[in-house]
Amino acid sequence: MGAEKVGTPKLATVRKLLAKAERAATAAESEIYTAKAVELMARHGIDAALLAAAHPGSDGIGPLRIAMQDPYSAGKARLLGWTAAALGCRWVLHGAWSGRVAAVTVFGHASDRERVEMLYTSLLLQATTQLVRVRPPRPGESVAAYRRSWLEGFAAQVHRRLVEAEEHAAGHAAATSSGGVALVLADRRRRVDEQFGATYPRLATLRPRALSGSGRAAGALAGQRADLGGGGGLGVGERRALGA
Repeated sequence: MGAEKVGTPKLATVRKLLAKAERAATAAESEIYTAKAVELMARHGIDAALLAAAHPGSDGIGPLRIAMQDPYSAGKARLLGWTAAALGCRWVLHGAWSGRVAAVTVFGHASDRERVEMLYTSLLLQATTQLVRVRPPRPGESVAAYRRSWLEGFAAQVHRRLVEAEEHAAGHAAATSSGGVALVLADRRRRVDEQFGATYPRLATLRPRALSGSGRAAGALAGQRADLGGGGGLGVGERRALGA
């Protein structure tokens, strides 16, 4: 018999918090739901990691491919990739050409892929809802360029918050349990890296594309207020590689 799936009540609560944040009337109201959602998603990740360590093979490593849609498909891919990196996964761009991306493959443990997909779905809705309303404050600046840089700022800030939440959850778990939490998490990362390298042995790295718009700071502010359902490094994702 397989291991019992852990964290279902936590994930159900996270989904409710995400929905409330998406419907929130004000940014302040959304932030209230955000704080709890971040905490619960990160704690779920630790719970799943510890359960998988006790039941080898119960949290398989594999790919999840998600299609990207224009406009701003490269920015959406970056949002997904940086979210995946923060939650313990690797990522691959498909069909990346001339500022566009056809799809992203998220590669990692099943429980982490589930967290990434749930969170990205909500973040994409939050980002695109705001993106259609933002305009450059300076006359003559390209709206498209401003929105591209806004989305990059949003994604970077989301990544920072997720990494902080994941690190806090791991530290708390290590301080309150007798098990080797740090060793469990390190072993998970090692196994993901090994299987990723074996699955994608000949990936090319794309040169980062400089964005000319001035919307990064405004996007970062929106990312700070975004609802998150979870806890990789930004340096890895920043390469915009075909293999992150």
